[in-house]
Amino acid sequence: MYTRLYRHGVLEKEGFPISEVSDYVTDPDNTVWFDLCCPTPEELGALGEELGLHELAVEDVVSERQRPKVDIYDNHLFITVYGIHLDTGRLDPVEVDVFVTANALVTIRENAGFDIDEVVRRWDAARPLAGHGVAYLLHGLLDYVVDSHLDYVEDLDARVDELEESLFEEAGQAGTRELQRTIYTMRRNAAVFRKIALPMREVIGALLRRQRNLVMDPVMLPYFYDVYDHALRVDQWIESLRDLMANLRETRMAQQGFRLNEIMKRLTGWAAVIAVPTAITGFYGMNVPYPGVGRPWGFWLSSVLVAVSSVALYMEFKKRDWL
Repeated sequence: MYTRLYRHGVLEKEGFPISEVSDYVTDPDNTVWFDLCCPTPEELGALGEELGLHELAVEDVVSERQRPKVDIYDNHLFITVYGIHLDTGRLDPVEVDVFVTANALVTIRENAGFDIDEVVRRWDAARPLAGHGVAYLLHGLLDYVVDSHLDYVEDLDARVDELEESLFEEAGQAGTRELQRTIYTMRRNAAVFRKIALPMREVIGALLRRQRNLVMDPVMLPYFYDVYDHALRVDQWIESLRDLMANLRETRMAQQGFRLNEIMKRLTGWAAVIAVPTAITGFYGMNVPYPGVGRPWGFWLSSVLVAVSSVALYMEFKKRDWL
């Protein structure tokens, strides 16, 4: 659990019990932040009574996997965003619900996979802005979320480039399976990421359009527009990557079809090479009289026919690139 108290833009206290929050929020000169990780329904109910939160917003916290959004109530905002968390290479986003009142910010994390310490470090790095109250805290949180999205999509772009280069390299069966597994995992991660990243543009845009519902100093507006610009960049980037990964999949399927055709062509060529000697030996193996039967030159004649026809077929198929 994390708690902080700012007064006139100066950090005065941290690490105090949540039970003291109600004493501090009554003073408009104070700005309070506290964080809960995996709270119980009872804790959420007490929190709602403490800050006068709308019951529908509290229910949304309990409900799993809300879409990123902004809900505006009479005395507070309710915001849902998602942080990036990777579990053995698979994207497993962490839901973070945020309550914003006139002088309090409450963050509720689904689990510890969201690095709240990095958010705190960003606040500390921008302390000159702390005098702008809740808007300062909210900006630091959203800035970290969108920047983590930007870092992830940049890493995804680099991995797509690596796959494009390795797609045409020869690999064994194990390498082929690993490549297919990698492409599948990346496409799944991109689909999950798209669901949590694209709505961020709407979230930040709603905050900018409805400034009267958020106690925001005009000085903070350029900072929120900067976060909005990053969200737009993520939006455009993930859409282009989506097309690239679709092309990767289609190229891989075309490669597999081409490879199958090559295999079938070579098998057919070898079958033709084997078929002619089989026909010759079958003819000389008949138990009826034929030229050279019972004589040595008959054996040598059949052997020469097998060798010449096999070599001739092999050279012809090789010339046509069938073998």
